[in-house]
Amino acid sequence: MAAVIGIFVGYIIRKTIGEKTIGNAELKAKNLILDAEKNAEAAKKEKILEAKEEAHRIKKETDEEIKQRRLEISKSERRLIQKEESVDRKIEGIETKEEELQKKEHGLQTKHDELDQAIGHQNDELEKISGYTKEEAKQILLGNIERDVRGEAAVLVKEIEAEARENGERKAKEIITGAIQRCAADHVAEITVTVVPLPSDDMKGRIIGREGRNIRAIESMTGIDLIIDDTPEAVVLSGFDPVKREVARISLEKLIVDGRIHPSRIEEMVNKAEKEVANIIKEAGEQASFDTGVHNIHPELIKLLGRLKYRTSYGQNVLKHSVEVSLLAGLMASELGLDPKLAKRAGLLHDIGKAVDHEREGTHVDLGIELLTKYKETQIVIDSMAAHHGDYEAKTLEAVLVTAADALSAARPGARMETLETYIKRLQQLEEIANTTKGVDHSFAIQAGREIRIIAKPEEVSDKDIVFLAREISKKIESEMEYPGQIKVNVLRETRAVDYAK
Repeated sequence: MAAVIGIFVGYIIRKTIGEKTIGNAELKAKNLILDAEKNAEAAKKEKILEAKEEAHRIKKETDEEIKQRRLEISKSERRLIQKEESVDRKIEGIETKEEELQKKEHGLQTKHDELDQAIGHQNDELEKISGYTKEEAKQILLGNIERDVRGEAAVLVKEIEAEARENGERKAKEIITGAIQRCAADHVAEITVTVVPLPSDDMKGRIIGREGRNIRAIESMTGIDLIIDDTPEAVVLSGFDPVKREVARISLEKLIVDGRIHPSRIEEMVNKAEKEVANIIKEAGEQASFDTGVHNIHPELIKLLGRLKYRTSYGQNVLKHSVEVSLLAGLMASELGLDPKLAKRAGLLHDIGKAVDHEREGTHVDLGIELLTKYKETQIVIDSMAAHHGDYEAKTLEAVLVTAADALSAARPGARMETLETYIKRLQQLEEIANTTKGVDHSFAIQAGREIRIIAKPEEVSDKDIVFLAREISKKIESEMEYPGQIKVNVLRETRAVDYAK
């Protein structure tokens, strides 16, 4: 019983305590809800106030912007009204001018009618006086005018043709001379070095070697013949390939400086010389491309251009000749309004076939066509290269310019070497032409054959006649001789009176 009573009493106590706790919790909850409602109401009022303030600010800004817009619109309206007034005034002025023009036109029409009447009256009077009708007089007048006009037209055509020919020749000379004067290429005549100097004649024996093994090694590795003769302190290199001859020259010079000359050393020096020459060739081609301003050339064509550094034609260095032709063609193309870059490119590559004509069969023109086609050059460049010697027809103006530039470069005084016999023969022929002309006492060829001075016989030739004498000799020289450039004919006449006082 005591246990049951204890449990019941404990239950009653716990229930009382729990109810009290729940009551407190409910009270706290109610208080929290009231506080939350109060805070929410305060926050709501605060947000509403902020929203009203923001709306007021936006309304104020909008009103300001509308005010500014209205001011701008008002200004624009005033400007438009002013422009309309100005246009109205101009329209009024134009209408006034139109009225004046109409009045003038009416007056001119009246005068024109009066003039027609006067002309008709005059024509009637002329018909009565001349006895011809209007149509007959017109036919006679037109016939006379036609004959006069035909004669004047023929004379005028001849004058125009003569003037055009003269102007064309003068313009061509100006373009060519201007291009030559502006061309800054190096002098194009060179002599290919084939003689290697030696420090002493004792070096010849070392170059030959025991039983000739050294000289045979050099000749077999370079493909060049070594001529060791009685020439003091020199060895002559002989071979058709200029690049191989250059390799042999560099190899021999290196061996002479090194002093150790034997087959293995020779092979080493030849290999070094071949690499050095290959670099020189590449650099020479790149330099030519840079000097002329011609870019984007195929690397193999650059190497072939560099090979022309060791190629000569009539004593003229072909690479420098190609550079000069390129510059001349470019300058003339600029004067004529053509593409100077294209003309320069064609001029630089016009002799590219000479780089391989020692190794392959065919003319340098055909070889050049093959090379330029292989390395994808443009058709204009190929045609210009093909036509520069007249083997193929010139299809473009650039081809004509390259041909002219090639002739100019080759014809420059000193550009191409001549043998002594040819040179002396030309001077003798020049003097012979002058001396066999009537009225010439004697003559002297000077300035390397670019001028001839003629002494006329004063008793046979007067001062007026020396002009015709100079012209006659010039014509003879042009018809009987072939020469580069031009020859100045200078005729002198002098009469002296000498007496002695005794």
